[in-house]
Amino acid sequence: MAYLMRRIGECSPLICLVMIAFPLLQRRLQKELMSLIKEPPPGVVVDSDQGENLSLWTINMTGAEGTLYEGEHFTLQFKFSPKYPFDSPEVTFIGPNIPVHPHVYSNGHICLSILTDDWSPALSVQTVCLSIVSMLSSCKEKKRPPDNSFYVKTCNKNPKKTKWWYHDDTV
Repeated sequence: MAYLMRRIGECSPLICLVMIAFPLLQRRLQKELMSLIKEPPPGVVVDSDQGENLSLWTINMTGAEGTLYEGEHFTLQFKFSPKYPFDSPEVTFIGPNIPVHPHVYSNGHICLSILTDDWSPALSVQTVCLSIVSMLSSCKEKKRPPDNSFYVKTCNKNPKKTKWWYHDDTV
């Protein structure tokens, strides 16, 4: 820490901020990872290779018992920017089995307000996983969003660059 404090006196404000914030980001992600490994939400398992790259996580999810997705296996990818937790992670379904759901596009993008407009630094990977499990569990009919074809053809690769319109909280 003494070395860091000495270095801070020699750097620009932006560099100083990065030097201080980066270790905080790493600690936060390590803490969240350990919490998710020790006490995962039901049906959620952190990929066993996790830990090598703290800015990119792979999480496996199994559909909850008694739901339309019971026993189905899905994979989520979490990408964290250097601004996390003040900026939400980029979360998408990846792999061959993307759930057919009114709020999940066939390219894996998820229309969920806490991933953009309603994000708060008080939220965590665990709360995002719980929200996605809840979203899937409450679904009454497997179908794609009405604008799926158009969206998938025209969207940005990063779902956070989409201006989502949250109009249906009943699914």
